[in-house]
Amino acid sequence: MGRFLPPDPSAGDPNTIGGYRAVHARPAAFEGKDGVSYSVEIVVDDTGEAPRPYSAYLLFVRWGYGDPVAAGHLETPYVVRAATEGSARDAAGAMLLSDARRLLDQCIANDEPPARPWYEAMQDD
Repeated sequence: MGRFLPPDPSAGDPNTIGGYRAVHARPAAFEGKDGVSYSVEIVVDDTGEAPRPYSAYLLFVRWGYGDPVAAGHLETPYVVRAATEGSARDAAGAMLLSDARRLLDQCIANDEPPARPWYEAMQDD
């Protein structure tokens, strides 16, 4: 069962990825140019590259038509490189929602459908 939490405008800038999450206590969501709903998460990898070993990218979770079930995802290239995991996450979180939406639309344009559905690919040895 869902619950309504009123926004807390003092928690951050709701026009950024991280600020939206802080203000609304949930990830930002978009309708992609393909008409599908997506939510955005920040993912940080330890790439080990000195002097900025932490890199962040955006993970867009694709939601099924009318279903509360994830139906796939898209990923951006790294959008931030930083010295610490926290600083990489914070820098990616400072990205404007409009810029994240632009990256989502680029990911959609570059997305190639898989040759086979995931449930068929899972049958391979």
